[in-house]
Amino acid sequence: MTAPRLRRPAKPREEVLAVAMAAIAEHGLAKLTMAGLGKQVGMSAGHLLYYFGSKDQLLLETLRWSEEQLGERRRAALGRPGVSAWERFGAYADLYLADGPGDPRWILWVEVWGRSPGSAELRTGQLEIEAPWQADLEALIEEGAAAGEFRGGTAAERAEQVRAVLDGYSVPLAIGLPGVDREQSLSRVRAVAAALLGAANGS
Repeated sequence: MTAPRLRRPAKPREEVLAVAMAAIAEHGLAKLTMAGLGKQVGMSAGHLLYYFGSKDQLLLETLRWSEEQLGERRRAALGRPGVSAWERFGAYADLYLADGPGDPRWILWVEVWGRSPGSAELRTGQLEIEAPWQADLEALIEEGAAAGEFRGGTAAERAEQVRAVLDGYSVPLAIGLPGVDREQSLSRVRAVAAALLGAANGS
């Protein structure tokens, strides 16, 4: 009688997502295939599809995993005691803005945005991932207004405006448009944010 074949346990979800993110960072999103990723983690493309459902879902989950880790850094930066709201906004903006050409997190964002019009699931997931960034910035704006650092007003609206500016400067950085410089972009983000927030010590 032939002995039953032992099923190889699936790789932990986090390991698959970490490998996917590393592959995007090294080779770009265009070269990320389910078959290639499966080979790297020792799983078949069929197994990956079983666990994630589709490449769209894999991309969304990889982005969610990446944002959760970045969220820990964001909360630590915003929670620093004795640091002004404006200085903490600077840390928030630095974490938000794309690192430069090929930033894997932002390349993923651009891809998810591009696929979202055809997928309600992606749109919902995107909103869930963005919500903590919005909520944390709203709380910071309210805190800054209460301390007299920022002009009073609707925190939610101003947070949306500031994030739109950050998005607008991040995409050209991530895709590597010629002449786009990160430090210059960050400086311009801070200038626009200072005007929107009425930051007393903004520059």
